[in-house]
Amino acid sequence: MPAHRHRLATTAALLLTALTTTPLPATAQPTDPVRAVNTFIGTKDEGNTFPGAAAPFGMTQVSPIGTHYAGWRYDDARIKGFGHFFLSGAGCWEQGGLVSTLPTAGSIGAGPGHDFDITAPSTFDQDQYASAYTHDGEVGEAGYYRTRLTDRGGIDVEATADTRVGAERYTFDGGPANVFLNVGQANVRNPVKASGLEVVDDRTVRGWVRSKGFCGGEDYTLWFTTRFDKPVESFGTWQPDGGQFDRRSVSGGEGLRGAWLTFGDDQVTATTSISYVDAAGADANLAAEGSRGFDQIRQQTQNRWSRELDRIRVAGGTPDDTAVFYTSLYHVLLQPSTATDADGRYRGFDDAIHRAEDWTYYQFFSLWDTYRTQNQLLALLAPDRARDIARSVLAIDEQGGWLPRWAYANFETNTMTGDPVTPFLVDLWRFGALDGREQQAYEALRRNANEVPPADSKFEGRAGNDSYLSQGFVQYDPDFPKKGQDVDPAHGGSATMEYALADCSLSVMAGALGRAEDAAQLAERGRNWRNVWDPAVHDAERGFTGFPRPKNADGTWFEPYEPVSDKGFHEGTAWQYQWLTQQDVPGLLDAVGGAQQAEQRLDTFFAHDQLVQDPARTAREEWVIDPYDYYGQFRYNPNNEPDLHAPWMYSLIGRPAKTSAVVRAQQTLFTNAPDGVTGNDDLGTMSAWYVFSALGLYPATPGTGQFVLNAPRFTEAVVRIPGGAPLTITAANADGAKLQYVDEVRTSNTPQEQVWIDLERVRAGGTIDYRLSDSPTDWGTGPGAAPPSPCRS
Repeated sequence: MPAHRHRLATTAALLLTALTTTPLPATAQPTDPVRAVNTFIGTKDEGNTFPGAAAPFGMTQVSPIGTHYAGWRYDDARIKGFGHFFLSGAGCWEQGGLVSTLPTAGSIGAGPGHDFDITAPSTFDQDQYASAYTHDGEVGEAGYYRTRLTDRGGIDVEATADTRVGAERYTFDGGPANVFLNVGQANVRNPVKASGLEVVDDRTVRGWVRSKGFCGGEDYTLWFTTRFDKPVESFGTWQPDGGQFDRRSVSGGEGLRGAWLTFGDDQVTATTSISYVDAAGADANLAAEGSRGFDQIRQQTQNRWSRELDRIRVAGGTPDDTAVFYTSLYHVLLQPSTATDADGRYRGFDDAIHRAEDWTYYQFFSLWDTYRTQNQLLALLAPDRARDIARSVLAIDEQGGWLPRWAYANFETNTMTGDPVTPFLVDLWRFGALDGREQQAYEALRRNANEVPPADSKFEGRAGNDSYLSQGFVQYDPDFPKKGQDVDPAHGGSATMEYALADCSLSVMAGALGRAEDAAQLAERGRNWRNVWDPAVHDAERGFTGFPRPKNADGTWFEPYEPVSDKGFHEGTAWQYQWLTQQDVPGLLDAVGGAQQAEQRLDTFFAHDQLVQDPARTAREEWVIDPYDYYGQFRYNPNNEPDLHAPWMYSLIGRPAKTSAVVRAQQTLFTNAPDGVTGNDDLGTMSAWYVFSALGLYPATPGTGQFVLNAPRFTEAVVRIPGGAPLTITAANADGAKLQYVDEVRTSNTPQEQVWIDLERVRAGGTIDYRLSDSPTDWGTGPGAAPPSPCRS
């Protein structure tokens, strides 16, 4: 058997084995969006989602801790505890799991005759006291999680959450019934720098955790208060040298630290609130949200999830399709997280305490990811939240001195590169989320686009602006000084293209605000991608000439260079970044030699000929399949952000049928299984990609409000847009199991040949009716069918 065919056969066999041997959580009736959600989707293969309970945009999440830095993965053998803060789908270390609780059964005492020997410090290491569990009967749905711990007689664990509190109910089969509350440990690779707690009374524990922030960022403090519904019979605390009965408080730097509490009842509920402000904030959050019983919190939170998920109703797909869709929408609605306490206070980027009056301050902004999809979906479906999100980002600028890139808690991590905050805020402006704050936002964005933060600022901003503004490109300098994990000149080629896309989007905003001179200048800078396009670069293996290429500070081309390389581009190659030119499609066509050449490049990029024969195999084996394999590939990378919009480039060059084919192929990577997210979900970015693509409209070009159309996955979707009429999208013969193409589109019963509609049309509601074909058509290929490029050459 030829080697290539043998590899395919082996891979197919492994996939079949995985699908037939991995027990999956049962999904409930898909007519109920809350129970159609399967929170286990994305908990394998670096999707990095968490399976536990959360409220929409909640501050607190309750989820198991296992062996993975994102918290837990589906094939973990043991659970170390249930943490009370997690990110959803991020790709760096330091992702939470703070304030870890675990119910245990057994005697606690001094000496080896006890189940837990308090004289042995390792007794209180969560790696040692972790419990086995079973997937049988496990439940993961929106707002509720349940599992069974199987060690020490068996313990059922249920979890739910409100915005600022998490609640766990433990049901013990035998005793003594204990709860371990661990403040000295968290997720794997999430270092706890200091911690402390106090057993306040026979039902309450209060404490704090000082943790290192995301991607090697700054330290920050989380305060918590935990209250039990039953009185404690006995208790003790531990620190690095072991445990001691009746000692009420412990505190200190790094090391094991926590409390055990023993109860005389076989069922105990623990309700935990957190705060990023102070201990009083945690107490107030518990008083505001934690006085209800477990079942009441669960019911009210799931009612909230029902309202949130009901913003889109889909019909006509398989139960698995429905589960994937609503789980994707659920992931979109988890973050950014609420940062204001119940009294409106929050800790700002100046480390001072501020109060948000009649609005919510949000935190955790993964902008390099979310500006591409999740931001627009939130702005469309939840405009009130989008307004507060926009205001939160402006508050970061006010209090911290600059606009963020990857804002974690109340500090900037300087993670990732480019200028994502500009298209992020410009799209929020386009969607109306900056009404009344347009000038403030524009001035902050203009300063960010034209300056560099002071040397003593913790923000990097556009660190490549010196060369970009003077020469039209960001120089490639891998040794450029940096303030965090990343810096733009270390990826000068991609940073130039990201800056150009951002400048173009800002030019649209400038023009609308009457800043004509700025608009013209920014539009010209929106074409700066041409300054890193080398028409002489030749990919001999694939037969194409002309690719983006990094430049040295003196304007010479970096050498040696190949278009499949790890030099000069961030988490991608020139093959992927050549498509980050959606703001100037005519210029791209001129650079590659016309529409036919562009189509041939896209065909090679997507392995189109193989794709139409076997979409699922092509997506998994011809495209990049490792979540962190960024640089060795000339194909499309569906696991990462730089080219997420690339399927719609076919539509932008006049070949929309191929967009629909590629989108259907990529959708095969989203499945109702633990490995059912492609790559890191990145705070809902990949999930939002799925939602938009399944609806049949995608925001390809920042700042324009243009949605490019493709074949929908469902026969009907009703999008409930606040303040307007519902938008009903129909495709009577839609069948997500095969490739389909758009044959006809009618908007409110009017035939449409354009491959796009604008935001105003979407918000007007009415209907978009698709007729689909099983073979390619010429719909949308006529003159004027593609949307205009805002910064066309």
